Amino acid sequence: MSETGSTAVKATSGQDANRWRALVFIALAQLMVVLDATIVNIALPSAQQDLGISDGNRQWVVTAYALAFGGLLLFGGRIADLWGRKRAFVLGLGGFALASALGGAATNEAMMFGARALQGAFGALLAPAALSLLAVMFTDGKERAKAFGIYGAIAGGGGAVGLILGGFLTEYLDWRWTFFVNIPFAVVAAVGAYFVIREPEGGRNRSPLDVPGVILSTVGLVALVYGFTRAESEGWSDSVTVGMFVASAVLLAAFVAVEARVKAPLLPLRVITERNRGGVYLSLGLAIIAMFGLFLFLTYYLQVVQGYSPVKTGFAFLPMIAGMIVGSTQIGTRLMTRVAPRLLMAPGFVVAALGMLLLTQLEIDSSYTALLLPAMLLLGLGMGTAFMPAMSLATLGVEPRDSGVASAMVNTSQQVGGAIGTALLNTIAASATTSYVADHIGGATSRSQQQLVQLQGQVQGYTSAIWFAVGILVAAAAIAAVLINAGRPGGTTVAGSSDETVGDELAVPVAIH
Repeated sequence: MSETGSTAVKATSGQDANRWRALVFIALAQLMVVLDATIVNIALPSAQQDLGISDGNRQWVVTAYALAFGGLLLFGGRIADLWGRKRAFVLGLGGFALASALGGAATNEAMMFGARALQGAFGALLAPAALSLLAVMFTDGKERAKAFGIYGAIAGGGGAVGLILGGFLTEYLDWRWTFFVNIPFAVVAAVGAYFVIREPEGGRNRSPLDVPGVILSTVGLVALVYGFTRAESEGWSDSVTVGMFVASAVLLAAFVAVEARVKAPLLPLRVITERNRGGVYLSLGLAIIAMFGLFLFLTYYLQVVQGYSPVKTGFAFLPMIAGMIVGSTQIGTRLMTRVAPRLLMAPGFVVAALGMLLLTQLEIDSSYTALLLPAMLLLGLGMGTAFMPAMSLATLGVEPRDSGVASAMVNTSQQVGGAIGTALLNTIAASATTSYVADHIGGATSRSQQQLVQLQGQVQGYTSAIWFAVGILVAAAAIAAVLINAGRPGGTTVAGSSDETVGDELAVPVAIH
């Protein structure tokens, strides 16, 4: 064997020996970031009381994180491409751990809000670095399917895991542990990544940083996320809310114009204009809109209407997590190398929509076993099956120098989708509840009857919003079926392609990295 061939075999065997161990630490970091989006929600009432946070300001515990995370994702992805994904990954983990320690030790609201913003900022560096590391390390078709199956299950089910963990920590320890628990996650993942991950060489983008693009995208995304967050509390016609949406539209339009002209754009338009990736970003964002609204409604339904404790509520979400794991690691992984991605994504979103459709039948005394359990299983199976090929396809065919920012776009679509889902569906639910109570409260003569009408009104609000979520999931399925035309990734090794490798050309051995 020639020296060149020997070196190639050595490199491949070295990669084989480490990439699965690397996946453990990448998955651990992703779990930490995803569950942090919901784990703090359960602890919020206790933290608010201890720190003396007013009702008007408590939303900033969630909003500060969302604004920093959503606004800085594209910048974080570009930094990962510039510095190297491994370096950005380890730095993001270290910063996230320090910010979590600051949040757990908070003595006032300013310290808490600052810690949450720092968590979001370092999460915006960490999340795209994690996904792009997977994209460049797993180039064999079957192994890539398995790796993204695990990643997709975590991305989809991590939020529900956060509800369980948050309930346990708040009920049996203290709300501060919802922050401190991140530290061992981050330390283990960072140390493991430092010694195990070997990033393939030659994939960095050393072009000068697009400063105008950074400013326009960050401020534009912050305005967009804040607009939806404010709409939830202040209403859609509030002048500041409207101003945020107008400012966001202007800034993001300017961002696109700048990116089309500069030599080294923050977000090369080729990343989002390719129809498969564009279809993934759009359909995934819509699916997250439906999912985030559902988490909110089911949490309130189980605790307020059914009287579940925080821990019991968390466990009630277990069937959804199980469904996501099965859908992602068994159905998606086994079929991803055999069928085209749209044949997994579109049916997956339809199955999730069927689960959501069951939940439109919610009543005050609905049976968990007869209604909620099958609905959650269908939701989990559908989302898990759809998320896995979506995560893989979002980075398939991307030039190595763009993998960080392409990965950031996945997280951006999820983050913006989450903000829209929480605000939009909550507004629909609140409006339906108010209307129902106004129409029925007159016939309630006793206090107990009035309380019953209030609860019925809440459930009516949830089901009204869930009908919209069903429609949103059907739209996601239609977009996946129409826009995504990539064929079956039938090759064994995927290694190096230009951005033009799209459509049915993906049915042959494809080069991505």
